[in-house]
Amino acid sequence: MTTRTPAKYTTGSIMRHVTVSSFTASIGLMAIYAVDLIDLIFISMLGHEEMAAAAGYASALMFFTSAMNVGLSVASGVLVSRSIGEDDEQEAREYATSTAMLVMVAGIAIPLILLLNIEFFVGLLGATGKVAELAATYLWIVLPFTWVSGLSMITVSSLRCYGENRLAMYPALFGALTNAVLDPIFIFALGMGLKGAAWATVAARLVTLAIALYPALKRHQAFVRPSLRLLWRDLKTVMHFASRAVLANVATPIGTAIVTREMSKFGPEAVAGMAVIGRMTPVAFSVIWALSGAIGPIIGQNFGAGHVDRVKRAYLDGIKFVAIYVLCVTMILFAFRGPIADLFNAAGLTRELIYLYCFPVALSSFFSGSVFVASASFNTLGRPSYSTWLNWGQHTLGTWPFVIVGGMLMGAQGILIGQALGSTIFASIAIWLGWRLIKNPPQENLRQRSHSALFGHGSLIAHTLQKHAGDK
Repeated sequence: MTTRTPAKYTTGSIMRHVTVSSFTASIGLMAIYAVDLIDLIFISMLGHEEMAAAAGYASALMFFTSAMNVGLSVASGVLVSRSIGEDDEQEAREYATSTAMLVMVAGIAIPLILLLNIEFFVGLLGATGKVAELAATYLWIVLPFTWVSGLSMITVSSLRCYGENRLAMYPALFGALTNAVLDPIFIFALGMGLKGAAWATVAARLVTLAIALYPALKRHQAFVRPSLRLLWRDLKTVMHFASRAVLANVATPIGTAIVTREMSKFGPEAVAGMAVIGRMTPVAFSVIWALSGAIGPIIGQNFGAGHVDRVKRAYLDGIKFVAIYVLCVTMILFAFRGPIADLFNAAGLTRELIYLYCFPVALSSFFSGSVFVASASFNTLGRPSYSTWLNWGQHTLGTWPFVIVGGMLMGAQGILIGQALGSTIFASIAIWLGWRLIKNPPQENLRQRSHSALFGHGSLIAHTLQKHAGDK
């Protein structure tokens, strides 16, 4: 049965919407990353430093496929939320379906390319010998199920666009619980080691997809029947948003790869330290990471409904929320930096890097969070290229020279500090550019912008008549 859902975010307190959406979205997200962190704890308990380093290299490469899925889910969120804001749920379902089909195609093709050249890619990150072999083994198990993760993200994004924050939280939560239960069984009881962690991740992805699809289909019929005709019809419109969002998100693993490669010059201890930080960051700041997906529908619904003042308020409240949260979490990390390092049996350089991250480097997450808010405004207001260029700038020009110089001057610690300093420059530009766009938003609506930009005037008429003949 289909439930007619009003544009929930066009009324009520914006800060409340931002807070509730971020925290509910983060519960499932935090559960996922918490299990990833537990994976690393279990692997560390095996007493093999090579396994922890291999997990770090595998994570760096998996960031690329994850970025692709996140980018497509961002595009889905933009298109679906704005269609709902314009009171056109049929169009919202069609866009959700088109994006879901695209994420499945990409989720099969791109991992296939990576796996056929796996030795080259892990070597490019700096992995060699036994560590490279272990990383490749892990990736051969997990990467073929990239499409499952992508489809889950699209479905959860659709639920959030309908204002179903609670239901959008459950898929990741139950997936994480599945992973947490299977991890010790596969890793220790069955003696599968790193392979066990990989298969537990696969099982979690399948459970996440099942839990997401059921309410999306039953409550909102969030998808229509898939067809090649539908994919072809909406491909250019979807790609207008998706291509830029994917490119913007791929920039993050590029930056991670640069940092990982530079860290590899200081040995397995440095890479293991980065692996811990890489798993710890999304757990500690999952609310900020969730904000990137949570604030998009809020801005999108209000923009689609023409509530410009509420769009401005959503942007400002999002920045304020990031500042308060990052400050609170950094103080907690600083207070518990010792027990955190002990949890991973960290010593030497690994321990030093964890301490440095807990304070003061963790404070730089404010800039990352602010970029998430700005990027949501760029994507939703029809300027996704802004997000693309700024993200690539931050993770290349804002990363490479800073980590190289930092490494030369201060060693492995300097790499962390350099990465944090570089992010402030492009984050400041993103905040300013986002506010400028918010104050002067584009006047045309979703159909005018996406179709006129992509099809031209003559094609626009034909496409609009074909797709929206029943609108009036």
